[in-house]
Amino acid sequence: MADRSYAKHRLGPLLPTRLRPVTRPRPWVELAFTALLYWAYTLTRNAVPAHRFAAVRRAHEIWDAERELHVNIELAVNHTTDKVGWLIVGMNYYYATLHFIVTIAVLVWLYARHPARYRAVRTGLYTATLLALAGFAFFATAPPRFLAGQGFIDTVVVHHTWGSWASGDVASLSNQYAAMPSVHIIWSTWSGLTLAFLARRTWVRVLGVCYPVVTFTVILATANHFVADAAAGAATLAVAFLLQRLLTGREAYPTLRQPQGEAAR
Repeated sequence: MADRSYAKHRLGPLLPTRLRPVTRPRPWVELAFTALLYWAYTLTRNAVPAHRFAAVRRAHEIWDAERELHVNIELAVNHTTDKVGWLIVGMNYYYATLHFIVTIAVLVWLYARHPARYRAVRTGLYTATLLALAGFAFFATAPPRFLAGQGFIDTVVVHHTWGSWASGDVASLSNQYAAMPSVHIIWSTWSGLTLAFLARRTWVRVLGVCYPVVTFTVILATANHFVADAAAGAATLAVAFLLQRLLTGREAYPTLRQPQGEAAR
């Protein structure tokens, strides 16, 4: 009876069987998806100049709202960490590099070691990224470091870290008004969940849990995101996995209802 009730309330699938295979996709298909995402990002980057004033205005509105709610911890974290030189420089490099390195590494590991889970878990990531890009296009938001007069320290510029936002080349390759939602939180939370649910070794699962927490600290310390941006990033990922479930009818990660044999290698 319980099984019937669960089946009755199960979400999805909305897609026909032929459009929701469980086998591992070919590498060229994944490369095509990646190229599509980069092209979509390029569209949002090219629209940056037109969004500048609205983006800064929204940032001020977010900061004011956070102060009203007493969740405005960004400035304190930013100033506290900036007092420790090696720590803040390390965080600058963390922000600039691990964002891509860890996500790509987890994707490759997932593809190689968990082919049966790959499509569902990857779809959650790609859907969340596309939703974030839509947010950048229609709700451009400046990072805290752009709020003149509020006391935020642009740690990358102040400490002359490699890849400084003040560099023309770096600024031309990145969307400077893409704070809401935080893709750093989307990608780090996705990576952390994937390792926490699918990794076999306990220490890897623990790292998976810690990774988004550390990333959250870093994005505040470097004045690149508000608390609201992080919350929006987590919500975006949750919506993406819900959409994935509606489309395929499959859960991305193992649940307690499934046998232990489903555990990842």
